Parts: sequence; C-alpha cells; structure tokens
Amino acid sequence: MAYKGTPSSIVEAAEELFAEQGFNETTVRQITNHAGVNLASINYHFGSKKGLIQAVAEKFLTPLCNSLERMLNDFQMQSAQEISLEDLLEILMRALLSVHHENLHALSVFMRLLELAYMKSQEELRSFLMQRYHSKLQPYIHLLRVNAAPMEEDEFFWRLHFLLGSITFTLSNFHTLSAIEKTEYHSDAEVEKIMHRMIPVLAAGLQARADKSYFCRI
Repeated sequence: MAYKGTPSSIVEAAEELFAEQGFNETTVRQITNHAGVNLASINYHFGSKKGLIQAVAEKFLTPLCNSLERMLNDFQMQSAQEISLEDLLEILMRALLSVHHENLHALSVFMRLLELAYMKSQEELRSFLMQRYHSKLQPYIHLLRVNAAPMEEDEFFWRLHFLLGSITFTLSNFHTLSAIEKTEYHSDAEVEKIMHRMIPVLAAGLQARADKSYFCRI
C-alpha cells in the first residue's frame, strides 16, 4: 500500500506495522518503505521513532478518553441510579470497542502500547502518557476506586494493573485463544463477546476484599 508523505499518512503506515509486529520489532526503514517516504520525512514531522510512537498513541488514546468521558456523562445524565462497578467496566469495554470499530488496528495498538509502556527502558513514554492522559482518565479511575472494595492505595494500584494485564493478555492472545476455543468447543469467539465476558471476572477482582493476613505467614 502506498502512502503520501504527510504526517497523517506516515502515522497510518506506522500504525499498521506496529499493530502487526509490535513497536520494538518495527524498524524505521520498514515504516519509510511502507509509507513510501524517506527517512527525512519522519525526522522532520516527528523527530524520531519515539515521537512517531507518541503520535500513534495519541491517535488511539485521545478518542478512547473522549469516549469514556462522553459515556460517563451520558450514563450520569440518563440514569437516576448510582453507577456500579459493572457499569464502569461495561463503559470501558464499549469505549474500547467504539474505537476498534473506527480503527481496526486500535485494539492491537492499545495492547502493544501497554506492553511497551511497562518496559523498564520506556520512562519517556510513561512520562508522556501520564502528562497527556492522567487528568483525562482520573475521573474514571476515581469512580473505579470508589466502587471497589475497601483497600489501601497500594492495593488498588495493583488491582488496577491486574485489570489492565487481563485485558492486555486477552487482546494480545485473542487469535490463539479463539483458535483453541474452536478446537475444544467447536465455537467461534468474537472480540465483542469476549470483552464483555471479562466484565464479571474483572468486577470480582476489584470487589474482593484485601486480606493482608498473608503477609504474616511469609
């Protein structure tokens, strides 16, 4: 596929390769060949591969945060009931699927972005994501915290990352898991159904009371 050398078309080409191969595995040479541009175009528009990764992240995370905010507002305006943990997780899944329907690379990019951000060497990327999106996500995270079981802040930190880890594992292994399901149970998995099936499991994890008595046994 040939692309013109505009910033948006370079991002589109990079996004496709990142979704298929991963961020570390994709080289700048592959991106320039795929986009039909020279190296100078990437350096001019993005400064480096790191800058291009940030641009790809923004293309996904900005609409995701906007969807979360809009869905939260809609729920609170339309429902007289207090929002529940299941409601919040349903909103997250719907927001992810909304972005997925707009961009078929979105879920793969999200999964690979989380994997990359957790790497020890990616302090710059984590700093970028925190500065750009922490305030946007804070209202949603606050509601998760309020609706979760009583626990210390450090415990909630880990529960939140267990949640993200479960989503990342499921998305990154979706094709393998769906192939296993088809072999074992003769049924075809759909990403929408699988993501919604995660809701009660994730909710149970956040609702489970923290038991610190095990520290005494170590």
